[in-house]
Amino acid sequence: MGDIGGGDRIGRGGRGRRRKAPSAKRRVGGVVAWVVAGAVVLGGGGLGYVYLKLDGNLNGIDINGQLRGERPEDVDNGSTDILVLGSDSRSGANAEYGGSEEGARADTAMVVHLYEGRKKASVVSIPRDTLIQRPDCVDGDGRTVPGQSRAMFNTAYEVGGPACAVKTVERMSGIRMDHFIEVDFTGFKKMIDALGGVEITTTKAIKDPQSHLDLPPGTHRLDGEQSLGLVRTRKSVGDGSDLGRIQLQQAFMKAFINQVKDVGVLSSPTKLLDIADTATKAITPDSELDSVSELMSFARGLSGLKSSDVQMVTMPVEYDPVDPNRVIPLPAAAAQVWSALRLDRPIPATALTDSAGDKGSTAGIFRGTPPAGTGGE
Repeated sequence: MGDIGGGDRIGRGGRGRRRKAPSAKRRVGGVVAWVVAGAVVLGGGGLGYVYLKLDGNLNGIDINGQLRGERPEDVDNGSTDILVLGSDSRSGANAEYGGSEEGARADTAMVVHLYEGRKKASVVSIPRDTLIQRPDCVDGDGRTVPGQSRAMFNTAYEVGGPACAVKTVERMSGIRMDHFIEVDFTGFKKMIDALGGVEITTTKAIKDPQSHLDLPPGTHRLDGEQSLGLVRTRKSVGDGSDLGRIQLQQAFMKAFINQVKDVGVLSSPTKLLDIADTATKAITPDSELDSVSELMSFARGLSGLKSSDVQMVTMPVEYDPVDPNRVIPLPAAAAQVWSALRLDRPIPATALTDSAGDKGSTAGIFRGTPPAGTGGE
């Protein structure tokens, strides 16, 4: 099928001009970085202990070292691109959510594009069931895993780990990922609980036995267990596909963004440190974000982002004519999306017109949720 939607733009040696560093005047923001910074500030006499404790929670992955020269050019336009994965591990504390399958997959995948100036962002969700051309990868043990045609997107993580997932996305998009962040199910649940939950208002009942979710219409403050159930629900909403679940995830993210500033934990250093401890344990970043100072520096300026500043879309796809349980990229439309991000421009609405995603199959479930494919209210 070939590389889809934009681009085998691999630069020699994987080196190009570096993106502009964010201004030091921007405020520390972002959920994880914000609570980490507050915990450090409020640590008082225990400052060194707080740093060591939180730094010890962060175990980075050297994506650049593993991929070496097989990467797109790093374009110098002031933007930043991050691949965010929700890991679908079937072992340990995550087993209750994934059935009996072994191994781990990228259950959720989003390319987060921060525009120059950090006043706007776009998020492109990649359906895990997308059939793609997976490139050759080297796994964590140094063994080469052959590429595969018509492979499901989430198998890249399964067979080759984070570096293979990054390589696959970069081959699809032609965009170099500046950072990688992985969040696992158990960590996600604990982080939501530590933050005090997320409030949503539903206009329809959501009941999905597989994700352990049962919500009548009305306003709910979801705890970690319920939040995890919501972002994993698929059979009981929309057309029952992964595309409907992606829309639920996007709606939840908007609710989360709107509420995170109102957590109200700064008055309690103990609670703030607990949140920071939980947040740093919940993620596995790339090696350029695996310290408190690097994480805070990365998040400068994000505190000004509201949900209305974030455009959330699904990579343009259509149902596979051979297997209706899978989707395949729409090459021309996907190329429009990736090209817009490479040029640091908004994603054009025309790129989403013929896509099976962003069709509003879950429209009206969340009160106040803006239509799919838009920036916000």
